[in-house]
Amino acid sequence: MRLDELNALTAAPELWNDAARAQKLLSEKNALEENISLLQNSENTLNDLLELCELAEAEDNRELTEEVITQLRELRTQTRRGELEALLSGEADKNDAFVEIHAGSGGTEAQDWAEMLLRMYTRWAEAHHYKVEYIEESEGEVAGLKSVTVKICGHNAYGWLKSESGVHRLVRISPFDSNARRHTSFASVDVYPDIDDEIRIDINEADCRVDTYRASGAGGQHINKTDSAVRITHIPTGIVVQCQNQRSQFQNRDAAWKMLRARLYELELKKREAEAEGRREAMGDNGWGYQIRSYVLQPYKLIKDLRTGVENTDAKAVLDGDIDLFLEAALADKVSNK
Repeated sequence: MRLDELNALTAAPELWNDAARAQKLLSEKNALEENISLLQNSENTLNDLLELCELAEAEDNRELTEEVITQLRELRTQTRRGELEALLSGEADKNDAFVEIHAGSGGTEAQDWAEMLLRMYTRWAEAHHYKVEYIEESEGEVAGLKSVTVKICGHNAYGWLKSESGVHRLVRISPFDSNARRHTSFASVDVYPDIDDEIRIDINEADCRVDTYRASGAGGQHINKTDSAVRITHIPTGIVVQCQNQRSQFQNRDAAWKMLRARLYELELKKREAEAEGRREAMGDNGWGYQIRSYVLQPYKLIKDLRTGVENTDAKAVLDGDIDLFLEAALADKVSNK
């Protein structure tokens, strides 16, 4: 939708008769205005740098020339990200994203790895001014997490994070091994979009099993430990969703049904994508053999994406949330293969 159309819609006096639609329109308007502002600022910065470049050349000022080159590189990086963001045109790309992490086999070691991945994604979200909401958390017996689900809220959250679905492999000296041996751990990540009421997903409740339970763990900083947690299993697909962050069983049940609709919608998106690309194997199970990224901390440091070949030796920065290099490469690769 064009900015002038959005301005007209958001200025209408009856806008707030439908609060959900109003919020969506305002979010879309703000995002479009931000993109336009980014483009204008980039153009102004480029013109200023070209003038500085001419001045540096005229005065043979090497220091000023180097400064201009540095700023041009930074501008190129910003512009590249803006170009990639403009390619997020999928029907759910602009939506919020649910990020679900499950520890693989390996007990405490794998559960600690799952918690490290949660920290990585929350740090990334905070750096991009996204809001993080905790939906479900199952703590490990000794440390880490067996599973966790968070919702990352912000424009294009799903578009950026959808390529993170798959298995993530960690190789390191285990802090839980008294003999300081090297261990390999796995955790699976599943990313799916939050969907609004405009997207209709019909679910036959007879196909679902609903269970209530008490949230696990002794305390936990994110999750309400009550008897009101809800788990829904969609029997035909085997999809399981659970919610325990709300105050009542009714609220958790409502949130869990919404998550199930989102998972079924994402499943349909993957089917359509696989059919369009002629790659049925893309619909295969994200089992432990389907690794998308390897994080090696010992005997050397290297984070490598196995789909795009992109590498980063600054493991600390990556685990602190600096994953844009991988997200951008995955998006560019997807666009180039269309």
